[in-house]
Amino acid sequence: MEENQELALTQLRTSVEKLSSSTEGYEKPTLMRFLVARSMNPDKAAKMFVDCQKWRASMVPPNGIPDSEVRDELEFGKICLHGPTKSGHPLVLVLCSKHFPAKNAVNFKKFVVYVLDKTIASGIKDKEVGDEKLVAVFDLANITYKNLDARGLITSFQFLQSYYPERLAKCYMLHMPGFFVSVWRFVCRFLEKSTQEKIVIVTDGEEEIKFKEEIGVDALPEEYGGRAKLTLIQDVLLPKTAPEM
Repeated sequence: MEENQELALTQLRTSVEKLSSSTEGYEKPTLMRFLVARSMNPDKAAKMFVDCQKWRASMVPPNGIPDSEVRDELEFGKICLHGPTKSGHPLVLVLCSKHFPAKNAVNFKKFVVYVLDKTIASGIKDKEVGDEKLVAVFDLANITYKNLDARGLITSFQFLQSYYPERLAKCYMLHMPGFFVSVWRFVCRFLEKSTQEKIVIVTDGEEEIKFKEEIGVDALPEEYGGRAKLTLIQDVLLPKTAPEM
């Protein structure tokens, strides 16, 4: 298997060069994420890698998107950042009842990048390895029709799939109301099979117990049966907020 991986990595690097780009500065764990995301096909992984490079160059400043550019979204207080979970990943918690569809699509996309970059950066220890992952929790408790935002969910997951390959370790959906099921089914049409396999809809007591065990009490906020204090993402201070890719 190791020999096959090395061959695929060599082919990936060659394919990237043919696309007038370079993998210089990117270590094996980063490149492997792209290969895994494209079923170990070097050419498809190379295209994804180059597309991601171009996207980050046009969308994300070198030091990441600052709070000031997404303040309108941050003021809702809907994203919390915790961790590490029992599996060692940062935990991003979305309080969906505090979310409302964005009026400016470009600003919302910047907000999604801000959240993903900062969450991943919070899991970096000393130096980025390249295969850091995150755990996401969407709490749908107390949502109303005003909070429904299929477009926002699709954008968030498509960014994960296209520009943060293999960064999602697991995603939990809590307290899903009946009227949201049809919305979720629509969103799932835009999700790759590999993404859907990482999503768990917590619907009963047994699944809730398993969810708490997998997250761990140290990362889980008190409101969910853990020991952590609910902390808004903008209140978490990090020396670096933008992963390399």
